[in-house]
Amino acid sequence: MRLISAKGDGEPICLALASIVYGQCGFGTSDATMNGAEGAYIATKGSEQVYAGSDYYRAIQSALESIESGQRVTVFASGSIGESSINIDSGKIFEGCGTIDVRYWPAHGAIESLGTTNVQIPYLSLTGNPYFGLWFYGVTSLALGEINMALSNGLGIRFERDEAANRNVSMGTITVTGAGSHAVETWNIDGLTIGSVIARDVGEGGLLLQTTTNAQVGLVDGDNVATGIGYVTFRMVNNNGQLADGSYTPNVWFRVVAGVASSASGGAVISEVDLADNENNAILIENCYGVEISSGAVKGGSEVHISARDEFENMRDVSITLTVNSNTVRESPCGENISWTISGDATQKI
Repeated sequence: MRLISAKGDGEPICLALASIVYGQCGFGTSDATMNGAEGAYIATKGSEQVYAGSDYYRAIQSALESIESGQRVTVFASGSIGESSINIDSGKIFEGCGTIDVRYWPAHGAIESLGTTNVQIPYLSLTGNPYFGLWFYGVTSLALGEINMALSNGLGIRFERDEAANRNVSMGTITVTGAGSHAVETWNIDGLTIGSVIARDVGEGGLLLQTTTNAQVGLVDGDNVATGIGYVTFRMVNNNGQLADGSYTPNVWFRVVAGVASSASGGAVISEVDLADNENNAILIENCYGVEISSGAVKGGSEVHISARDEFENMRDVSITLTVNSNTVRESPCGENISWTISGDATQKI
C-alpha cells in the first residue's frame, strides 16, 4: 500500500489494495444492446427490438428492463440522458461503451442502484454536471470496473449516509476530472476493495471514507484537488475503520497519492506516501487511533501534523516513519503511544 500526495490538498488518508480485470468493453455477445446515433436509437434483446426512436434515455432503460438477473446490456451509442436516472436492478450487468452525457437532477444519481445485490458496471464513460454521477445504498456485492467521468460539476460516486448499509463493494480504476465535490465518497461499507482512484481538478476530496471497514485501496492519486479548502486527496472521518466491537484494530489498508487527512478514525495502515507541495497540512492526523504510516517522503508544502480537538478522545497508537524535507513535523498536543521516525531536514516540534 502506497500513499502519494500532489498539490492542492492537506488532510489525512488510509488506503488498500484491489484489482478487477475485465475484457474489452462490449467484448463477446451481450444479452441486450443499444446502438445508433443522435435522434435514431435502437435497443435490442437478441433478435427482438425493444425500442426504436429518438430518446436516448428511454432506449437505455428499455434495454435494461428487457434483461434478467445474470444478463448483460451493452450501450454502444453515445448521447444524453438529460435530467434522468438510469436504474440498475439486482443481478444485472451494465456496460457503457459509448459516452453518456448527464444533467443536474437534485438528490439523484445519473446512474443508480439502490437496495440491490450482484450488480456489475464493468465499463462506464460519463460526462456532464450530475448531482451524483453514480449513487448507491443498501447494495451487496457491487462490482465497478473502469469508470471514467469527465465532469463539469457535481460529485462522482456517492454511497449514501442515511440509508441502508453496504457490503462487499469492489472498484477497479475510477478516474474523475472536473467534479465540483468529491471524486468518490463512501458511507457505511463493510468490505471495500479499490484498485485506483485518480482525481484531477476536483473541488473537494479524491477519496473520502466514512464508517467504512475492512477496506483495501491500491492507489489514490490526486492533482489540483481541493485547492484552497480543507479537503485532501485522501481523507478518513466519522469513525472510519472502527469495528463493531468499538476497536480500531487495523482493517483499512492504503497506498495513497496526494494529501493525507484523518479525523476521529483509525485502524489504518498506509504503507507508503509520496507527497509534494501540499496546501494546508501535507499530513494531518487528528484524534486518530491505531494509524501507521510505514514509509515515504514529504517535500515542501505545509506541515506534517498530529493534532487533537477537545470534543474527541485524545489520539493514541500512531506510528509514523517518513523522510521529510523543507517542511515542519509537529505533534501538538501530545498523544498517547505516538512513535516518530523522521529523517530529512525538517524542523521537528515533537
